[in-house]
Amino acid sequence: MPSRKTASGAPVAFGLIVVGDEVLIGGRSDAHLSHFRALLGQRGHTLAWHWLLPDEPSVLTDHLRFSMARGAPVFVCGGIGSTPDDHTRASAARAAGVTLERHPEAVALIEGRFGDDAYPDRILMADLPAGCGLVPNQYNQIPGFRLSRHFFLPGFPRMAWPMAEWVLDEGFPAAAALLQELSVRVVGVPESRLVPLMRRFGDRHKDCKLFSLPHIGEDPHILLGIRGRGDLRRSFAALCTELETERLQYFLSGS
Repeated sequence: MPSRKTASGAPVAFGLIVVGDEVLIGGRSDAHLSHFRALLGQRGHTLAWHWLLPDEPSVLTDHLRFSMARGAPVFVCGGIGSTPDDHTRASAARAAGVTLERHPEAVALIEGRFGDDAYPDRILMADLPAGCGLVPNQYNQIPGFRLSRHFFLPGFPRMAWPMAEWVLDEGFPAAAALLQELSVRVVGVPESRLVPLMRRFGDRHKDCKLFSLPHIGEDPHILLGIRGRGDLRRSFAALCTELETERLQYFLSGS
């Protein structure tokens, strides 16, 4: 198993799908977004997008079919239990164009954990999309599953988060260079004043991504900066030079 500290891979952009009516109606808060963003960032990967979906089979199937067709890795948290409102397993199977089948290894794990009490309901969690692999769950031995580069995990953070770490350790070595950000605070001008400068800079510096974030209120300013991997100092210096050439007032972030 590769070490989490091994920095030898390429950066990977992940998706995150959180499933649950209780999050949408306010019964629970979504803790997954901030955790997965940090977990991936620590390894040099990125969270490219995040969906919050209801426990509705047609919605889940349509969205999973779309994301599976894109081919990027996606974590899916929630809805893989055995109660009637858990639709993620069946929706994943429909999205992938396969049937639900009782997975023998999942059966053994669930029977080993619960014995006779696995029947008649808990064993339903072993009904998984045909051809899928398992994601081990050290918390209670009830596995998640992987299918079409999607990794299906429980909704409970104490189960899902260690399982996600296992997925990353197994298949996604840490990136050799972490994503970094450098920025300045530009004051005294509207954001539109920066558009020509941003276009010129973007054309000349393809090694990084330029961003602009206006702030209003008592301290109005525009946070202008770059994101990228490796040494950004030369590109950042060029950005500052562009601002000085335009006679725009700026301050380094944090000053």
